[in-house]
Amino acid sequence: MPAESPCSNASIALPGVASRAPVGIFDSGLGGLSVLRAVRAQLPDEALLYVADSLYAPYGERDDDFIADRTLAIGEWLARQGAKALIVACNTATAQSIALVREKLSIPLVGVEPGIKPAALQSKTRVAGVLATQVTLRSARFQALLERYAADCRFICQPGHGLVQAVERCDVGSTELRALLASYLEPMLAAGADTLVLGCTHYPFLDAAIRDIVGDRMALIDTSVAIARQLERVLEQHGVRATPETAGAPPPRFYSTDNGTHLRQLVATLLNMDAQVERVLIPSRRTAALSSQPA
Repeated sequence: MPAESPCSNASIALPGVASRAPVGIFDSGLGGLSVLRAVRAQLPDEALLYVADSLYAPYGERDDDFIADRTLAIGEWLARQGAKALIVACNTATAQSIALVREKLSIPLVGVEPGIKPAALQSKTRVAGVLATQVTLRSARFQALLERYAADCRFICQPGHGLVQAVERCDVGSTELRALLASYLEPMLAAGADTLVLGCTHYPFLDAAIRDIVGDRMALIDTSVAIARQLERVLEQHGVRATPETAGAPPPRFYSTDNGTHLRQLVATLLNMDAQVERVLIPSRRTAALSSQPA
């Protein structure tokens, strides 16, 4: 499934949580804006809080404990801001942390995972490519997806080294980026792949550059719309979906653990919004250890 299922008690309404409370969206950096865009289109009455942990991005180069530590700390911070639900809009964080965070938080969570199932259903050549971080590709969750859905479809799994960093610096079309993408995609095309799974929420921002390389030879699988629909189901099951009668949704609020310059740039480009980005300090066990190390 492209989006994580809600927890087992999803039919139980959350006590004392007003439908006008915001939904928290968290990513290691800017990639989750692709999910935020889909949520705004699907659920225009919801108030949204977005946190980019850009100071510590990309997560794909971090160890599993660090990823879980940051995901839990930011989830707890969003819960303290009054979030009624949380989208972990990061494939890497979902792969390594979703079970732990779900145990610790009292609000429902929606995670993300690469669209292996839709790719297996869609591919006519029975060969598909996957671009994702190394952490996602090595995770038990990803391997379970392959075992479950890819019995008769060959998946060519390529770590997207350098792609998250490019998006984080708002590079979605430079000559260097296109050359890097071509080195990942051309072997997939040569192997007969007709479908490409975008296994990181940063990668939809590279759609135009990818299209320049693959043309119409590959269908792109982006799961952000499925994530928004899953959130809609979760909110309805808990009885906290906002309605037009509740109040007009305010503009999304954006937070970053770095200075927020690139987040503001991408919000302007992607959402056509001149948004203010608030810098926020969200301490955690691992980052405290980092800050205590001698220079």
